[in-house]
Amino acid sequence: MYQIKKSQISCLIAIPLLCTLLSVQTLAKDWLVESPAAYKKAVAQLQAGDNVILANGTWNNFEILFKGEGTEKQPITLTAQTKGKVLLTGQSNLRLAGKHLVVSGLVFKDGYTPSSSVIAFRSNKENLAYHSRVTEVVIDNFSNPDKREQDYWVAIYGQYNRFDHNYLTGKRNKGVTLAVRLDSKNSQKNHHKIDHNYFGPRPILGSNGGETLRIGTSHYSLSNSYTLVENNYFDRCDGEVEIISVKSGQNKIRNNVFFESRGTLTLRHGNGNLIEENVFFGNGVDHTGGIRIINKDQIIKNNYLEGLTGYRFGSGFTVMNGVPNSKINRYHQVENALVENNTLVNVAHVQLAAGSDAERSAVPINSKVQNNLIYNENGQQPFTLFDDVSGVAFKGNVANTTTHEKLSSGIRQQDIKLKRAKNGLLYPVDTKLADKGAKKSLVPTLKSATGPSWYPKVDTLVAFESGKVVNVQAQDDALFNAVLAANEGDVLVLADGSYDVRKMIDINKTLSIKAQHQGKAKITFQRSTLFQISDGGSLTLDGLAINGNSSPDASGNTLIRSKKWGMVENYRLVMKNSSVTGLDTNHSFHLFDSGKGAFADYIELTNNHFSDITGDLLRLNKEIEDLGIYNAEYVTLKNNSFDNIEGTLVNLYRGGTDESTFGPHLNMANNAVKNSGKGKRNKTNASLYLHGVQVVNVKSNAFESSAATVIEHTVGEPKTALINNTFSQTPAPSVQELYAKGPHTAVLLNNKQAK
Repeated sequence: MYQIKKSQISCLIAIPLLCTLLSVQTLAKDWLVESPAAYKKAVAQLQAGDNVILANGTWNNFEILFKGEGTEKQPITLTAQTKGKVLLTGQSNLRLAGKHLVVSGLVFKDGYTPSSSVIAFRSNKENLAYHSRVTEVVIDNFSNPDKREQDYWVAIYGQYNRFDHNYLTGKRNKGVTLAVRLDSKNSQKNHHKIDHNYFGPRPILGSNGGETLRIGTSHYSLSNSYTLVENNYFDRCDGEVEIISVKSGQNKIRNNVFFESRGTLTLRHGNGNLIEENVFFGNGVDHTGGIRIINKDQIIKNNYLEGLTGYRFGSGFTVMNGVPNSKINRYHQVENALVENNTLVNVAHVQLAAGSDAERSAVPINSKVQNNLIYNENGQQPFTLFDDVSGVAFKGNVANTTTHEKLSSGIRQQDIKLKRAKNGLLYPVDTKLADKGAKKSLVPTLKSATGPSWYPKVDTLVAFESGKVVNVQAQDDALFNAVLAANEGDVLVLADGSYDVRKMIDINKTLSIKAQHQGKAKITFQRSTLFQISDGGSLTLDGLAINGNSSPDASGNTLIRSKKWGMVENYRLVMKNSSVTGLDTNHSFHLFDSGKGAFADYIELTNNHFSDITGDLLRLNKEIEDLGIYNAEYVTLKNNSFDNIEGTLVNLYRGGTDESTFGPHLNMANNAVKNSGKGKRNKTNASLYLHGVQVVNVKSNAFESSAATVIEHTVGEPKTALINNTFSQTPAPSVQELYAKGPHTAVLLNNKQAK
């Protein structure tokens, strides 16, 4: 028998309704807990209306299991004593299971989840969360240190759950940031709501598996989810080509803002989705995209897209070809799509029947594109047709550009003047065009309206030369000690003189090292490596004179390397106005060698002189499993001279047939290459070896007595241009298509061949 409290006995004498209310109020309890043991004890006693409060402080290696049966009017809550003051660090995570649970105010930082997710709306496969909410929670750079180890930051199971006003930024390892899971009937037709979240910058992953938000998977894609995604802010979410990947039916994606995010909102699988009132601001950033359509009964209306540069599957607007009788995980035919009242301003590419090939031969059918507004200030016509698009009816669209001849009946060309309204969007001045494009009532979600109000949205990428200037004298260990003591963004200015470095210098912060007078700071080094870039590190070298004559008499030395294995953070490397000579104490002495799993946002060599090097310059070839993984996004060589380099200048490798990434990119211009690439240990037999590189621009370079440029195209319709180069006593470039049939697609123009 249970015991009735005095307050309840007196209550029995009163009015029955009042008695019930007082009883509920009496039973509800606050549990302030200060340790995992206390938390576990409290959770075992929770009743509807109870509130568990985690004491302020750092909770290390704390795996939270939050179980309970609340009610709609009396949910069970888990919150921080002070929002933002409870830090979950180390190997920590959160699982919710039960009904009407609410979690708020927690911060996950300085660690990673030991399980498959940081936050899971279930305790196990049988016990899910329903009618529950996670709000004002932060997950900040909480990434597994093994970049290839996959996990979700948030996995939503069950039904009628809400995820709102949260802050998620800096996911660096493989796996979706937020996934709606439909792998059981109890998680389908779920009616989840995902709203007012701040999805902060997600760095380029350099492989598949970097989506920010995914609803469903291909296996369950014919199931309906009924998930609502609205009023979220996607800020530079660059993980891969799909920012949002919809893989289920009957979802609504509306009134979200995509700011300078590389990739697209992709209707990858599933039917009957509604995409409306979303705003895409590309601001001319490389590979910024918009919306990609696949499958049946998709509605895309009243969206605003501006300043998008993306092409192919990452275009501003893409309608795909499908696969006849497609398997569930391939491409279903576009059918009965409605695309109306969207505004496209300075959108470089609109691609129809994209992906057309021997397999993807099912063209779009029974679809409508109507009352859209298209404006490009450069007058460029944006449409590309890859197959028959007669199954798409164009009607009532207007554009200021010339019109593709096959679409001219449905797109009227006319002069259009635009004016920016108070909502920040451009609209036609002419009132006769009021029914074209996005509506004036569209109100873009503000960045400030998303995430917790108490957690600042700070850009964690440190700019070069954003810190203090530190003067360094030419003394024993001065450079090593200066790097050790430097802060993020500092500039170390080296006085004239000689620096013989006796210990490897680890770069784990953003740092610039430059000579006070170009060429007057002379550096030698006694270890097998001078600089190692580790997690958190980025390096600029400017005006230095580096010689390898003090290095060990051993093969495989490197001037600079990234950590040999296991980097999770992207890095940047810049060398300019410098000279590097004498990397020849033994064979295979390299300028730069990437570690496996390391990834550079960019590597830039500008205005340098390199000579007498027995190895390669840039070794970006560690990902040889052919899984679409690679080591650098942008590689730039401009205005350099290369003399007597025995190895390959750039060995850049991206293998496999995956189409989820945009890179790598190589830009090589105005360089002089002499007697290079011809060493007997150069296995590529090339001065440049580029395998699977997606964008190649080799322009106005002079190659003399050097090995050939070897380019191997794989997948993804790579763009390759070799223009205005001179090849003297150097073989002509070799370009080969490894998968596509027919001649190569590279542009070779105005190149000169001389004996």
